[in-house]
Amino acid sequence: RRKRLSFEQLYDIRAVRVLVRHEIDCYTVLGLAHNLWQPIPGEFDDYISQPKSNDYRSLHTAVIGPEDRAVEIQIRTFDMHHHAELGVAAHWRYKEGGRQDAEYEEKIAWLRRILEWKDDVADSSEFTEQFKTELFHDQVYVLTPQGRVVSLDRGATPVDFAYALHTDLGHRCRGAKINGSMVPLNTVLDNGQRVEIIAAKEGEPSRDWLNTALGYLATHRARSKVRTWFRQRDVGEQVSLGRSLLDKELKRLGVVGTNHEKLAQRLKFNKLDEFLAALGRGDVGHRDLVNGLQEPGKPEPALVPNAKPRARAKTGNPVTIPGLGDVPLTLARCCKPQPPDDIVAYTTVGRGVMVHRSDCASLRRGNPARAMPADWVLDAGAAFEVNIHLKAFDRQGLLRDISDVIAKDKLDVLRVNTESHDEYAHMQLTVRIKELQQLARLLARLQHVQNVIEVKRS
Repeated sequence: RRKRLSFEQLYDIRAVRVLVRHEIDCYTVLGLAHNLWQPIPGEFDDYISQPKSNDYRSLHTAVIGPEDRAVEIQIRTFDMHHHAELGVAAHWRYKEGGRQDAEYEEKIAWLRRILEWKDDVADSSEFTEQFKTELFHDQVYVLTPQGRVVSLDRGATPVDFAYALHTDLGHRCRGAKINGSMVPLNTVLDNGQRVEIIAAKEGEPSRDWLNTALGYLATHRARSKVRTWFRQRDVGEQVSLGRSLLDKELKRLGVVGTNHEKLAQRLKFNKLDEFLAALGRGDVGHRDLVNGLQEPGKPEPALVPNAKPRARAKTGNPVTIPGLGDVPLTLARCCKPQPPDDIVAYTTVGRGVMVHRSDCASLRRGNPARAMPADWVLDAGAAFEVNIHLKAFDRQGLLRDISDVIAKDKLDVLRVNTESHDEYAHMQLTVRIKELQQLARLLARLQHVQNVIEVKRS
C-alpha cells in the first residue's frame, strides 16, 4: 500500500538469497541467474558498486522464475550478509578478529571524534548540530508524506527522490511539493523536509533530466534508470525522439542552416540515424551536442555579429563577396542572416548590396542575375549580440534573479525589455556572447531560475 503497487508488482513476495565467498562470485551468480530466467526490466540494483548510506552491500534482481512467477534474488558475500543482519557496529566488531584494514581504522577514529566532541561541547544542542553535520556530510534524509525516511546523496532533487521510491514513480514524476509548497523539480533537497511527488497516471522521463546543466538528477542510480528507459525503446522510436530533441535544441539556441549529416560525422557517427538514435537514448549528452555544432575553423553557428542588422560599414565587413572587395553591405531584415547560414549577396536599386539567406523567399522573387555568392568573414574571438526571449510566472524579484545569473557569467547586457500580463512575464534580453557554449550555458542557467517556464534564442 505504501508504494501504491499492485500485488503483481511485488517481486519480493518470493525471494532467494545466495551467499558466496568472494565479491566477484556475486556477479558470476548474477550472470547465471539472468541466463536461466528472464530478468524483469528496471528491477536490478547494484548495491555493491553503489552501497547504501548504512554501508549495506548486495546485488538485487528480479526474474520470471519457475511456473512464470516473479522471484527476487539477493546475492552477497558472507561478510556482506553478516553486516546486513547484525548492523554496522557488529560488523566492525566481527572484523576485529581478523586483519584491521585502513577503512576499519577510519571508522573507529570517526567514533572517537564524536566522543571527543561530546566532552568538548557543553551545549547539547550545539553538539547535536555538529554531530548531524559530520554524520550527514554526504547524505540527506527526507520524509515521504506517510513519514517514511528516505536516504539520498547530498544534492539530490525531487526526481531523485521519486526514483528512490520506485522506478515507475520516477518515470511518471511531473511535479513536487516540499513541506506542502510546490517547488521546481530541480530543487535541492535538505534534511528533514517532507517531499510529495505529483505523478501522472501514465508518463515517461524527460530527456532534459539527463542534461547536467539543468540539475534535475544528482544520483547515479536515478540517472542510470532514465538512461535505461531510453535505451529500451526500439530504434525507430530512438531515431524519432533524437530528431525531435535535435530540432528542439537547435531552435532553443537559434541555430539555423545546420547540416545534420556533417554534425553526425563530427561526433564520430557514420550514419545520421545512428547519431539520432544515440541522441534519443541519451548516449549523446547536451555538452557533446553543443561542441559538435562548432565546426572547426568556422565561426560560431547562429550568432549575430555585433553590428545591428542594417548597420553599414566601409571596412571590416562580416561578409565577403569574391571579386568586389570591401563594399558597403546591409544584412537583410526579411530573413536576418546569421553565421553559419548559407548567404547570397543581392544588388538592389538605390539600397546597395543586401545580404540574404540563400533560402529567403524575398530573394527567390528577385532577379537571379543580380545574385552573387558570399561568405562570412569573422575574427576569432569576436563578440556577438544575441537576443534571448524568456517567459516566466511573474513574481517579485524575478528580474533581479535573472540579472544575477547573467552577472555570474560576466556577460554584458545591452538591452532589457520586460512586459507582464495575465500573471506571465515576458523578457527580451540582448547580451554579448563570444561562443556557442557560453550561450548554451546561459540558457541552461536561466531555465534553472525559479518560475521560469521557457527560455530560448529569439
